[in-house]
Amino acid sequence: MRDLASSLPPVVISNVQRLRDAAFIVVGALIQSVSVAVFLAPADLAPGGVSGLALILSRVLPFTGVGVWILLLNIPLMLLGIRYLGGIRFLLRTIIVVALYSLGTAALEQLGVGAVTDDIVLNTLFGAIIGGAGMGMVFRAQATTGGTDILALLLARWRSIPLSQSYLLTDALVIGLAGLSFGWEKALYAIVALYVSGLAAEAFSEGVHISRMAIVITQNPEAVAQAVLHRMGRGVTYWRGVGAYTGLERVVLFIVVSRAETATLRAIVAQVDPRAFLVIGQAQEVYGEGFRSFER
Repeated sequence: MRDLASSLPPVVISNVQRLRDAAFIVVGALIQSVSVAVFLAPADLAPGGVSGLALILSRVLPFTGVGVWILLLNIPLMLLGIRYLGGIRFLLRTIIVVALYSLGTAALEQLGVGAVTDDIVLNTLFGAIIGGAGMGMVFRAQATTGGTDILALLLARWRSIPLSQSYLLTDALVIGLAGLSFGWEKALYAIVALYVSGLAAEAFSEGVHISRMAIVITQNPEAVAQAVLHRMGRGVTYWRGVGAYTGLERVVLFIVVSRAETATLRAIVAQVDPRAFLVIGQAQEVYGEGFRSFER
């Protein structure tokens, strides 16, 4: 399949990727609207961001639904983003995501689609997982969900505030307002939803491609390398290193494997050289033979 894809003309590959991104944007935005209308809003859970603030405003000013508030709150943020962040791609993709998200939420509210359960724990977990999945799809399409994404980027540019702190400030403010509006117990559940949705967004944006990279320092580098090559079919790169304490030159092996192959690699190293020094870490993205291909 990879050989077939690489043999296609660049124009065809580009069009396929645009269609894929469009599908991710549409499905991701609509999934987020389901998480709000079916799980978060009925349980009065406001896990940060524009969605949380929209939920609070819809309860304080009940003449307007959550979906409409999402759209109204995003309009000034999008104008700021267009003015200071720029780019036609930013404009188009952000408008599409925000429009689908807000209109989808409003449509579900008008249709009377409500909670499927009164259990606040289930609403917290399913709302967070489904919403995070939709957010991850949007991120995977190289798009933004608007709202606090734009605000965080603006704060980073204007005040040199790191993105992580920007998100923390905006979400903490919304959750604090939620605590005052709905009670602090629900605010605590909202914090759980915020954390779980972040994990789900990361998982869906990165997919199943998170791999493991290993560094092996051993007295028998050739034996370990050959075992990895023949038993696992994975490549091995030799590095030259010098021990700071001993001053001796050592061969360092660099190996990238899938998560499922971690145990096999560990067993090989332990069998060949039980005194080896093995470090296994997470490789967020891996491109090249045996892994993902670069997108053109």
